[in-house]
Amino acid sequence: MGNLRELSPYAAEDAAGFVESMRRLKELSGMTFRELEEQAGRNGDVLARSTLADVLRRDRLPRPDVLAAFVRACGDGQRVGDWLDARERIAEGGGRGVDAPAPSPAASASPPAPSGDDEEVNAVGQDGEEAVPGASTPGRRRRSVLALAAVALLLVAGAGVWAWQSGTEDARDGASDDAPVANGERRAPVDGWVTIRPAGHAGLCLTDGRDRRGAYDSAVAVHLPCAEVPVPRTYLEPAGAGLYRIQWHHPELGKGCLTVLGDGPVKGMLEPRDDCANATLFRPEPAPEGSGAAGAYRFRTVPGAQCVGTADDSVAEGVEAVQEPCADAGDSLDQYFVVRAD
Repeated sequence: MGNLRELSPYAAEDAAGFVESMRRLKELSGMTFRELEEQAGRNGDVLARSTLADVLRRDRLPRPDVLAAFVRACGDGQRVGDWLDARERIAEGGGRGVDAPAPSPAASASPPAPSGDDEEVNAVGQDGEEAVPGASTPGRRRRSVLALAAVALLLVAGAGVWAWQSGTEDARDGASDDAPVANGERRAPVDGWVTIRPAGHAGLCLTDGRDRRGAYDSAVAVHLPCAEVPVPRTYLEPAGAGLYRIQWHHPELGKGCLTVLGDGPVKGMLEPRDDCANATLFRPEPAPEGSGAAGAYRFRTVPGAQCVGTADDSVAEGVEAVQEPCADAGDSLDQYFVVRAD
């Protein structure tokens, strides 16, 4: 295997260049299409080699889920977020020819709109074809567009900085709770196989168990000693735009994605469900400095725009995880979790 770090996803300026970077990543991985398909399966992803071959043969941006599975299979899982970010920038007409993204407080917080059939984004941009807004065009027009965009960014930069700094307060008021964060904001420290532990209680892990009242027949998310619960394993899957799915992989029960229960005797608790496409998405938000939860994250739910905490606001063995209104770290330390690579 070559040095994957020598390849930057941000080097591409358009879809054709991005796919070329993907081809280079495959080359550096030293893996065949079949081997990538098999590795993706071991990662808990689905990546058919026929689909991958088609993606790498065309100059069109891949779907985010295909890209994430491919990058993880190649062994570059630590940078899945960077690859997704670079893809979104190109899809939105903001591709850059540098090795890292420049800070842009006023960047759009919305993910690219999906095409009607959820296929790859067209990046050719020629007459008679479906084009991505802002995709590569002849040099003079592109330079003019970029110049105008630069002026616009300068004019709104101050307002953009204020908007991001006040975004947390807005979310508490319910004004923008369900809006995904901007590219690069509030990413989890690691994706892939992880453990999720309540802050200040390193010996406990968020895993499957039963509600203490025995009111529900299925498993729900509870806190149990990590050493006693080797399964299910937890997989933090990037879903794009700073959002994640929390997957559980059980050797007998298979994969389930944590979903907030909307009704019944355990309303608000989290259950692993087979339907990952409709599972709850989670937005990680780092704990503020001086909160007593340094390095920890809380998980804001989408939809719902609340936070994952614990029943009775207490962290102890057997206590269930629940969706509840978000609160300051000083008042609700039980809403913060440490995410570690597993």
